Amino acid sequence: MSRSVAVTGMGIFSAIGKDLEENHSSLIHGKHGLSTPEILETIHQKLPIGEIKATNTALAKSLNLDENHAFTRAALLGTIALKEALENAKIKDFTNIGFVNGTSVGGMDMTERFYREYENDKTNRRFIQAQHPGFTTEQIAGYFEINNYVTTISTACSSAANAIMMGARLIKSGRLDRVIVGGTDCLSRFTLNGFNSLMIYSEDFPKPFDAERKGLNLGEAAAYLVLESSELAENKEILAYVSGYGNANDAFHQTASSENGEGAYLAMQKALKTAKLNPHQIDYINAHGTATQNNDLSESRALIRTFKEMPAFSSTKSFTGHTLAAAGGIEAVFSLLAIKHQQIYPNLNFESVINETKLEPVTELKSAKIDHVLSNSFGFGGNCTSLIFSKNG
Repeated sequence: MSRSVAVTGMGIFSAIGKDLEENHSSLIHGKHGLSTPEILETIHQKLPIGEIKATNTALAKSLNLDENHAFTRAALLGTIALKEALENAKIKDFTNIGFVNGTSVGGMDMTERFYREYENDKTNRRFIQAQHPGFTTEQIAGYFEINNYVTTISTACSSAANAIMMGARLIKSGRLDRVIVGGTDCLSRFTLNGFNSLMIYSEDFPKPFDAERKGLNLGEAAAYLVLESSELAENKEILAYVSGYGNANDAFHQTASSENGEGAYLAMQKALKTAKLNPHQIDYINAHGTATQNNDLSESRALIRTFKEMPAFSSTKSFTGHTLAAAGGIEAVFSLLAIKHQQIYPNLNFESVINETKLEPVTELKSAKIDHVLSNSFGFGGNCTSLIFSKNG
């Protein structure tokens, strides 16, 4: 398990941009992508969401799919983001490549739309199997004819981060030399209704790590990295390295983090150990930062336990909304952009510190020397994952 894991390409599609360039522009100009629903058919017309303003028809057309395709919205977003990642890495041969995809919503948007019609209308029965997250992965893999190693990870909001970790481990162990990793999730009525019923959804824009935070806003997105062994990437441009990763579970509650952030703390400790880094060597933390009462306090306590002196940190969910399974993927891309441009992206809407912890995120675009970035992704069921990206191997 000694081989270095290089990132040679990345691609992204989110509410703040259809590609890397647009996403970076939004980050540096403080332009969020939250608005009221236009594409998603929902009764909650006043709840802010990070919606990509493109219909499924338009997305399918951009991929030259015929009108009888069975692509879910998550698969459409994922295929577009993955296409950019492959182009970014200059990869054209997919015969010996792995694909680890994270998703939790999967094709739920399709099954909730058509399930009342399945008995009498055969036209949309092709979407019945879309409920399974693996169906979305297979659609994306099929588009690029990737069939060497294809698998799905569905661990709620840490799915894409776990996909990145698994891809890195596959390369380190010598199982594969090149793996596409990341995740995709779309908005659905089920998730919007669900988070709203949990009473953790904000009717205003989210305020991560703020004393007056009222809850999260959901978003949709897809993002992927191309990982290659350092030997295979020897003559290529290397964006960064996946130097550390860790996964832990605080085994506390189905939907809440433990009060002292045990799972988050253990995940960060494991990531630091894998990367062979001391806490003071982390230059920036892209925090999970959902803007819920429970998560932000729990994560803050875990950060204080880990770092004697807090590095600069922020939650970019204030730009995109919480994109569930895709969050670890898009925030990995944002972490890599931070390394590439030596920038720390702001935590929007912050006004006052949480009394119990007094931590203050970065609130304006900041230039800084960045060699190591820690990215946190914590999922329901206590599934906590931390990744570390490093400028040099």
